[in-house]
Amino acid sequence: MPKMDLIVDEEYVGMRLDAYLAENTPLSRSALQKLIEEGKVFLNGTVPSKKVKTEIDDHITFEYEEKTPTQIKPQDIPLDIVYEDEDLIVINKPKDMVVHPAVGNPDGTIVNALLYHCKELSDINGYYRPGIVHRIDKDTSGLLVCAKNNFSHQFLSEQLKDKTCYRKYYAIVSGVLQNGEGEIDAPIGRSEKNRQMMCVTPKNSKEAITLFKVIERYDDSTLLDIELKTGRTHQIRVHMRFINHPVLNDPRYGKKIIDQTGQYLHAYFLSFIHPKTNERMEFKTEVPEYMKRYIKEKGGSFNG
Repeated sequence: MPKMDLIVDEEYVGMRLDAYLAENTPLSRSALQKLIEEGKVFLNGTVPSKKVKTEIDDHITFEYEEKTPTQIKPQDIPLDIVYEDEDLIVINKPKDMVVHPAVGNPDGTIVNALLYHCKELSDINGYYRPGIVHRIDKDTSGLLVCAKNNFSHQFLSEQLKDKTCYRKYYAIVSGVLQNGEGEIDAPIGRSEKNRQMMCVTPKNSKEAITLFKVIERYDDSTLLDIELKTGRTHQIRVHMRFINHPVLNDPRYGKKIIDQTGQYLHAYFLSFIHPKTNERMEFKTEVPEYMKRYIKEKGGSFNG
């Protein structure tokens, strides 16, 4: 009988328990609701209520019967490896690739590729997310660090929580920003109208701070250098929409869709302290080809 053992990380705080589990396990939401109602799901060692919402570091465990066993299959999918050692691996995730298996995406994910490439991965985040310390949206490209053991995973997770892990992004947003730089300090929580979306709200929200600098302006869009001071779900996408300059081509929060390839957002910079050497490590990637093409079409000169 398969067993789920999950620790809630920061990006999932504030979700209903059944919604969180539906996003992070292979089970449907209706099946999970039934398990919760039957008292088979344990939250921090106790049986939770149906409407409980997740908190940081919540420990969730349960067992379930499955008629057809599902296994995460290692797949020989090429990885753009930026750095690797015995404790961790840093990869440059391509656009349009899901990080870990879930309902609707059983394979073809970063996890499937990692299982083929690596002999061992951490298991803190459960069976379906081995090695995954943090995520990048499917339609976002860029740097991702994954852990090969639980010590490294915990060490890296602590840096995400205490904000000593630094992440920067290139984003092309709709409209022309007049200010050369700015700070967006606006709390983010789940939308009451659509629980699959986040929004700026004072209710059941967490602090969210985004810094931005203009790199280039075009006739109807702007290329930005963005730094995250916090790590909320969809933070950049939500904050840019909040100031009426949504990320170009964003299918969920955007206004202008120029094609179906997903938002123009790339995680180009990642810095953290190595769990074993205690040395600060920094990694950087160039502007991806899909953004270079757009910049060239707009007469821009930035090449990352």
